[in-house]
Amino acid sequence: MRTLSDKVVVITGAGSGIGRALAVRVANEGARLALSDISATGLAETAAMIRQRRGVELRTDQLDVRDRQAMAAYAASVAAEFGTVNVVINNAGVGFYGFLDEMTYEQFEWVMDIDFWGVVYGTKEFLPYLIASGDGHIVNLSSMDGLVGMAGQTQYCAAKFAVRGFSEALRQEMMISGHRVEVTTVHPGSIQTPIARNAGIAGNRDRDHHAEFFEKYMAMTSAEHVADRIINGILKKKPRVVVGLDAKALDVLSRIAGAGYQRAFAAITKLGNKKLAKSSTPPRAGDSHR
Repeated sequence: MRTLSDKVVVITGAGSGIGRALAVRVANEGARLALSDISATGLAETAAMIRQRRGVELRTDQLDVRDRQAMAAYAASVAAEFGTVNVVINNAGVGFYGFLDEMTYEQFEWVMDIDFWGVVYGTKEFLPYLIASGDGHIVNLSSMDGLVGMAGQTQYCAAKFAVRGFSEALRQEMMISGHRVEVTTVHPGSIQTPIARNAGIAGNRDRDHHAEFFEKYMAMTSAEHVADRIINGILKKKPRVVVGLDAKALDVLSRIAGAGYQRAFAAITKLGNKKLAKSSTPPRAGDSHR
């Protein structure tokens, strides 16, 4: 696949963030698009941005990637409408923050159902059509939390490590079977998207303060940059795309330090929690607070 022009590209989670940036970028490449998101409002906003470019063939569907039957019906419908499917980007995902002893099983399952099972369903249901195309590509979004473990992210890391293992094993299966389907796993770092604002939160933690901390101190890479790197990875058939200086640094550190990185990360997280707690202290009488 040397170009995305006239290729049928499926993107889940296209209503915001990386998914929206990908949709706009792929539309500019001349692809035919099937976009989905659980948010009808966000999806409509993305579609409006894309339709400003004349001649784009575009389909939008409100879709919950946790619903296996809905995903099966969606894949069949997209393939029937477009006649083929060339690229599937399983991007839909959610964030969550909280220690394991603070959260419920339902909260843990919510993250796994979207971030892992949504990827499995999107991959398996579209795979026959990708194989039949003779020129297929699957892109599964993991995270830098699929490269190293992070405190407060037990369920997120579990999902993202699972996506990594699932995708790398699938890539080997495609090689063994002789199918012309490439598989790329993407590991973004902290990206400027609404994920922290929409994330789940455990216990009595303050979601807004966690989101503010993430946006101020961590999210340094734009969604548009991630989209560019993913498109480059597709066209160059890369098995892994690591995006962002933070993700690249953590990948290298984990290789050098081995399990030793965990002690260092624990110390850094303690400092971050202290800073977060300090920033969330209510103002005293007479303090200026805006």
